[in-house]
This record gives sequence, C-alpha cells and structure tokens, in this order.
Amino acid sequence: MSLLLTRRRAAAAVLTAALLVPLAACGNDDKKAADSGSEATSSASGAPKADLTVLAASSLTDVFKEAGAAYEKANPGTKVTFSFAGSQELAAQVKQGAPADALVTADTKTMDGLSGDTGEPTVIAKNRLVIAVGEGNPEKVGSLKDLADPKLKAVLAAPEVPVGRYSQQILDAQKIEVKPVSQEPNVRAVLSKVELGEADAGLVYKTDAATATDKVDAIEIPDAENAIASYPAATLKASKHSEVAAAFVAWLSTPEAQKILQGAGFQQP
Repeated sequence: MSLLLTRRRAAAAVLTAALLVPLAACGNDDKKAADSGSEATSSASGAPKADLTVLAASSLTDVFKEAGAAYEKANPGTKVTFSFAGSQELAAQVKQGAPADALVTADTKTMDGLSGDTGEPTVIAKNRLVIAVGEGNPEKVGSLKDLADPKLKAVLAAPEVPVGRYSQQILDAQKIEVKPVSQEPNVRAVLSKVELGEADAGLVYKTDAATATDKVDAIEIPDAENAIASYPAATLKASKHSEVAAAFVAWLSTPEAQKILQGAGFQQP
C-alpha cells in the first residue's frame, strides 16, 4: 500500500507540473502582449515624450499659452511648461544653470550671447513697436516726438531689455530725448503702467498692446521710424530631453504654429 501511494503521488505531481507549464507560458505571452501594446501606444504619435520647460520672452506670454496647448494636443504625453520673463533675465537663468529645455528670446543679441549654451537658433517670428496710451488717448499722443513733452508721464523698458534697447534705438534715430518716469524690467511691466494709469504712454510691442485693447490704445509708429524685433528659438544644451526639445523648437516654424503666432499679431520670420 505504501508503494502504491507513493506512485500515485508521483503521478499527480507530474500531472500538476504539466498543467502549470502552459499556464506560465500563457502568462508570459500575456505580459509580452501587454508590453508590445504599451510600446505601440508610445510610438503611435511618432514623437518622443517628456515634460518640457521652455524659457520665453514676456511678450510671448499669451500666444505661447495657446501654442503650448496646441502642441500638447498634437503630441499626447508631452507637457510644455513656460517660464516667462525679460530676455535678459532668461539669459541670466541659463547662465546660472536653471533646469530648462529650450529658450525663446525677443532679440538675436541676447541669444547670440548664449551660443555656448544653446543649439543653433531659428527665428520663429518678428514684431514691431507701438506707443501704448490710455484708452481714448486722453493726452492726445500722436507720434514719438510727443513722448519728449516734460508734462507727459512716459515709461520705457530698461536699456538692457530688448524692447528697451529697441525703444532707445528708434528714439535716438529721430533725435528725441525722453526722460521716462520709470524704466521697467520687461515689456509687460511697461504695458501694466499704462493700463493702471501710472503712465500716460509707453513703448511696447504691437502684440502686447493687442492683449489689452479694453484698457489701452495703440498709436502706430511709421515703418521708417520703427524697429523690427526678431524672436529666435533654440534648444538648451543642458536639457535632459534634447530630442523632445528639438521637436518643439522645430514645430514653432510649422504652419500650425505660425498660424497661431500671426493670429496674435506677430509677423512672419
């Protein structure tokens, strides 16, 4: 009886093992199928995925929020976070090693000064200046020369800021001396001063004035007296997502992105 029982137990063990082998194989196949499906999902969009941080000039605040949403929709799995500031502030952040993947400035001079930290830049848009005044233009500002009136509270961006440099350039060309009540760190700060009534007029980009039409009016500056601002975009060499950053920078020159930029008043590069 003992020998028979032993044989029966051995047979049962063999049968159990035989049944478990197909189940294990099936489990492995299921895992492989799941992994394969995951890879297919990952590659379906045809673009690499990552969380990107893009340093961008203040004048791009509104349009880049729209552009970022459009890019995320076209590239599921990629998130784009923007950090907006004056171009000179962005340059300082790059030099200090701030974690970021791409940079867009409001002038080529600032970008050129970072050539050791960036990839090859591409100009994605252009802009021009206007005189921002309070709604209804209560001080009757009509041209650049009116900004020299000592009774007028004019505000400019600081000379190290791209828009401040452009402003001084066009004023110098017309031999107009303006004594601003303040010099601001970026174009949005200039616009804010006019919006709040703390200044009668200020030089800003046309696209910035267009974001506050309910609070300010824009006085056009003739082309012969104006300056053209160029916006270069580049990847940052310190990026941990260089391939994804390059894809985003390249996208900024596509028809879809250009339609968004030009819809906000930016000019073709």
